Amino acid sequence: MEFQLQSALLFNEVKYVTTLEGLQNIENALKGKANIAFAYVRAIGTPEHRAIMEAAFVYGTTYQFVLTTEIALLGSVGTEDVEYAHLYFFHCKPVVDWTQQCRRTVMEQPLTTLNIYRYIKSMEAPLLTEVAEDPQQVSTVHLQLGLPLVFIVSQEATYEADRRTAEWIAWRLLGKAGVLLLLRDSLEVDIPQQANVVFKREEGMPVEYLVLHDIDLVISHVENNMYTEEIREDEDDDIEGPDMDTLGIQDDEVAETVYRDRKRQLPLELTVELTEETFYGTVTASDSIVLFYAGWQAVSMAFLQSYIDLAIKLKGTSTMLLARVNCADWSDVCTKQNITEFPVVKMYKEGENPVSYAGMLGTEDLLKFIQLNRISCPVTITSVQEAEEYLCGELYKDLISYSSVSVLGLFSPTMTTAKEDFTEAGKYLKGCVITGIYSEGDVSILSNKYTATLPALLLARHKEDKVESIPLANTHAQDIIQIVTNSLLETFPEITVENLPTYLRLQKPLLILFSDGGINPQYKKAILTLIKKKHLDSLIPCWLNLKNTPVGRGILQAYFDALPPLPVLVVVNLHSGGQVFAFPSDQVITEQNLLLWLKKLEAGLESSITILPAQEWKPPLPAYNFLRMMDAAASQHSSKKGPECTKDTDVQEKDKEQHEDKSATRKEPTETLRIKHWNRSNVFKAEKSFRHDNKEL
Repeated sequence: MEFQLQSALLFNEVKYVTTLEGLQNIENALKGKANIAFAYVRAIGTPEHRAIMEAAFVYGTTYQFVLTTEIALLGSVGTEDVEYAHLYFFHCKPVVDWTQQCRRTVMEQPLTTLNIYRYIKSMEAPLLTEVAEDPQQVSTVHLQLGLPLVFIVSQEATYEADRRTAEWIAWRLLGKAGVLLLLRDSLEVDIPQQANVVFKREEGMPVEYLVLHDIDLVISHVENNMYTEEIREDEDDDIEGPDMDTLGIQDDEVAETVYRDRKRQLPLELTVELTEETFYGTVTASDSIVLFYAGWQAVSMAFLQSYIDLAIKLKGTSTMLLARVNCADWSDVCTKQNITEFPVVKMYKEGENPVSYAGMLGTEDLLKFIQLNRISCPVTITSVQEAEEYLCGELYKDLISYSSVSVLGLFSPTMTTAKEDFTEAGKYLKGCVITGIYSEGDVSILSNKYTATLPALLLARHKEDKVESIPLANTHAQDIIQIVTNSLLETFPEITVENLPTYLRLQKPLLILFSDGGINPQYKKAILTLIKKKHLDSLIPCWLNLKNTPVGRGILQAYFDALPPLPVLVVVNLHSGGQVFAFPSDQVITEQNLLLWLKKLEAGLESSITILPAQEWKPPLPAYNFLRMMDAAASQHSSKKGPECTKDTDVQEKDKEQHEDKSATRKEPTETLRIKHWNRSNVFKAEKSFRHDNKEL
């Protein structure tokens, strides 16, 4: 749910543009107010696109993120290489002249989460830092980001020219290195007299003293000495080697799966792609199942594969139309359909309100939802004979494989309120279970046969070939829903990855029998007997087949440190304390032994074999601590709301004051000049003066 909420948030925050005019409108609106992160990706849903959206989730309150997939638009921005994804940083906040274009800095590294983080952090760092200390001791955020430092050596006689040159170099190296102006006259350490550039590759390494008389030589030296730790996403497709398997590993397992399956060609033609023009006409003309998804979101793309698998299963056998809407392309359609998370499946039938699917995101569960929606719920039963056929599974035998329980409500013709409550519950349970209602004058025949007091609920369990009755006197719709939902749970289920969440919601300790295959009939009989006698009501008795659910081996190793001999019976208290208790391995699982052991547990006479820790899910690296970054960004955003609303005249006045302050600062004694930051807005004003042909240092 948290990730789906994030997806919905980004869906509204990131602006998508397709034309140069649209990009220019955003740029003009943000001049003097905020900077822009403009990204081009080849397609929605690629790893590069996901990396951009994750960055937007963290920095969306600080920068305006703009996205495009149009190659022509990227070409108009200024790059000739449109083969790969690109990220540009538009420096619009310092711009005070509306006619002036925002300066643009391109990120040259591949678009990965970590590279984007480094890039944005380098954009936030001071453009130029003035220092008067040993370069070996200087450390800035650039070194922490893995970027080198370039010191332009200056002296008092040439200070102004050196500063302009250093600023020009800083713009050329923005995002690649940190640039500092080193005041030779104020240094307490000696540097070679001829050296005019100092290069520091990383923290702890000796600095290099260089003699470079051309700006391009400085740029080339930096670029030739930068570490290239990563390769482009597409270049790894044809590379083989032992380390290549780790390239697709991501912090999100769903995203990793989507990435590894990215070359799988899905037969999308089996479903109808809907647009704003075709949506309403389609869902009103035929019964339809519609998948609302976001092409850039990993969960959506993973579920799209299951949805296509469903289309393959139903091909030629169903009258239900399977359609899909990519909300990244048709946001208006999704907004009008109240789509606030992804993915969402809705069923549209003529004359009925849309029904949302709330089950597991898998092919089989969605297939069950569709098949059980073929009939109205509750279905009206009109005779005792039809009711008997319904209860024995003959009436809807083609649906029994999807609903192991059939529910029949029995009411006398005058029980209007009770019938309304049952009907409401039946509509809510539509797609989950088959429900029927019988309220004819001869209802007493059924109530007498099944010992039911009207109003009553009959639960026909087809696997066990039995019918049980539950009285419904003074029972409301929500109570009926809960009764039916609980009845769908097996008394001694096999735990799987898919059904585990359902049983965990009961908030009870688990009594799990781990086996390497089927269950010993003697053990099963002992447990079922205790269930029948109500001795296990405080627990969830279940079993786990390691052949069907291999993850169970890892679970057992967490409990016992090493895989114990099977079968093994344990009680796991996940919801309170995390204790794990093991049934004695030297005892046979019988009704008497198991009951005695459970009584000892209840009396506190048994010791746990382990206690599961309440671990926090922390980011693997500080660079992935996006929540902390979001809090910091939000705090800065709140504190800057006032100045961002300042009129252009006020901005100009403030820039003028800052310029005067810097002039005054230069006159301070040199011993107080330790570290000073130059404001980028001043550089924008003087940019034209920097563009001189003289590249001599």
